[in-house]
Amino acid sequence: MRVHHLNCGTMRPLGGKLIDGRPGLLRRATMVCHCLLLETDTGLVLVETGMGTPAAVDRNAWLGAGFVRQSNPVEDPAQTAIAQIRALGFDPADVRDIVLTHLDLDHAGGLIDFPWARVHVYAEELRAFQEPRDAAERGRYRTIQFAHGPQWTSYADTGEAWFGFGAVRQLDGLPPEILLVPLSGHTRGHAGVAVDTGDGWLLNAGDSYFFHGQVDPEAPHCPPGLKWFEGHMETVKGARLDNHRRLRQLVQEHGGEVTVFAAHDETEFLRLSLRAKRGFAPGRGLRHPDPRKTSRSRV
Repeated sequence: MRVHHLNCGTMRPLGGKLIDGRPGLLRRATMVCHCLLLETDTGLVLVETGMGTPAAVDRNAWLGAGFVRQSNPVEDPAQTAIAQIRALGFDPADVRDIVLTHLDLDHAGGLIDFPWARVHVYAEELRAFQEPRDAAERGRYRTIQFAHGPQWTSYADTGEAWFGFGAVRQLDGLPPEILLVPLSGHTRGHAGVAVDTGDGWLLNAGDSYFFHGQVDPEAPHCPPGLKWFEGHMETVKGARLDNHRRLRQLVQEHGGEVTVFAAHDETEFLRLSLRAKRGFAPGRGLRHPDPRKTSRSRV
């Protein structure tokens, strides 16, 4: 399976080092919307969609003025998923399936560009959008982004074991190399998306963490501004913090077989996109993991 790493929405919030950890406070930080385009035998699969074409035309209307003030998303039509798919020489009509970690506006805003595609998401996340429990849930989802009527395919969080994670499952009509991994916390139906490339696993952990240092097994760390924002946006604090622990453990014990990345970390995006262009495998060089040495079971 060939994997393309796409940045489908750059954000430039104030805060500099407090957000992205790089030197300088009096500058704008850089965050990305890290999406995957998968070439499978049955068509193209998009993992996450970014903000969508309307965000490059009228970002206030599509994303909301509050999000725009806070995140300062770049208005660049060339960064949309559909534009990048065309630039790669593909027909967007061949994107038949989209897999989402959750329905926040910077992950699902591009659904409108692929109205024919089936959209795979946890049922609990769909319920959070359709039947919000409180004002926080009502405020985080942008109804306008779903007005076109997405072709939902939803799932219960049940399944089998995968590298120590439970209730991991295959998706209807998709290859068994694409799995949905429960990672609730940021939202109550949040998921990770695992992809077996044939040379190792990729795990798109979505917003289960925000900064690459948070999954450092030896010295976990996160810039203070980003740490505050992550806590501010959480739905279930205990589950979110437990995800950090479990993902660190995954990196420590199976980092040669599984490459973990977050949705908005530019450092991880640049490293993985460069690795993909050079033809490197995920993980740390173990090209064909021996399933007898892991806790993985095919689901």
